This record gives sequence, C-alpha cells and structure tokens, in this order.
Amino acid sequence: MTLRVGIYLYPDVEVLDFAGPYEVFSTASRVARRLDAGCAEPFAVSLVAATRGGVRARGGLTVLPDASFLDAGHLDVLLVPGGVHGPELDRPEVIGWLARAAADARLVASVCTGAFLLARAGLLTGLEVTTHWEDCADLQCAFPDLRVRDGVRWVEHDRVLTSAGISAGIDMSLRMVARLAGEELAERTARQMDYSWRARPG
Repeated sequence: MTLRVGIYLYPDVEVLDFAGPYEVFSTASRVARRLDAGCAEPFAVSLVAATRGGVRARGGLTVLPDASFLDAGHLDVLLVPGGVHGPELDRPEVIGWLARAAADARLVASVCTGAFLLARAGLLTGLEVTTHWEDCADLQCAFPDLRVRDGVRWVEHDRVLTSAGISAGIDMSLRMVARLAGEELAERTARQMDYSWRARPG
C-alpha cells in the first residue's frame, strides 16, 4: 500500500525543513522500487499549501505546491516544517486544517519550529517534544503543558514525532521510514542519500 505523505508549505518556510523530509520519502520509494520492481511505491509525497499559488520560502526560493487545503485529501503522514511560523499561528484556516488532517493520519510530525503549529492545533498537548535549540524556551513558555527537551534529534510517541532544527528533520524522517516500511529500507535510503543517519534520537 502506498502511504500519502503531505508536507505543509507556508511563506518563509525553512527550505531544508521541508526539502530534507521530501528527499527522504521520495528516495525511499525509489530505493524500494529498485529492490522490487513489482512492488507499490511505499510513499507518495506532496507539498500542501493553503492555496495552489507559489509559496516563497526562506532565502527567496519559490515553490509550487502540489495541492491546497481544498484538494489535499486524506494524508497518512502529516509533516509541518519550521520557518517564520508566527503569522501562521494566527490563521484559523491553517490551524483548523492541521487539526483535521492530523485526525486520520497514522503519523504527525514537525521539524524545528513547526512544533509551534502542531501545539496551537492541540496536537501536542501534554507530550514531551522538541524543537530548534534556540526556540525550546519560547515553546515551553507559549505552551506550558508541554515537556520541551533540548539536546535530542527527535522525540517520538505512538503517533506524533517532533524534531530539533533543520537537518534533524532528515534523521526523524528516516526514523518514520523505518517505522512505516522497515529498518532496512531506512538504512538503504540513508546510504542512497550519502547521509550519515543518526538512527537514535540522542
């Protein structure tokens, strides 16, 4: 079965926060097909934004999303990257969509300051979480019911994962591949990417 992975895009999103996980899931599918040409691709990755128009990411990169809130459909994996997240916290349509998309997802994850958006959507209540080291204190202050950890690559629960900053999202995404499609595929994906995977969160 092919699992649908949706990565949320918004203005001034951090490029590696979304591009790193995108590369992990798309490479995992490519590697899986190489191992077994007859198998279904394990992941279909799409970039989802509020509307279909181009999104200007941090550094000036303009990205065209694959889907909007209206037509994204069911997601098995919802991933929210970090970036200039402040304005997103005050957009009810964003927070509402995240809550709805997460309701039926097998896994929900954030990279970096994407944790603020998941927390605002009520998806991290009472959990141990992490974010970029610069933002741990702010996340704890804004959402005192959370238990915010510093110094780890990611924090994992049954359905929810949060990662530290930027490149840590690659490690967390490889962990999600391991959970959803097996450790061997995750290891082969990291090898294909020529990436030294930190396979343990500490």
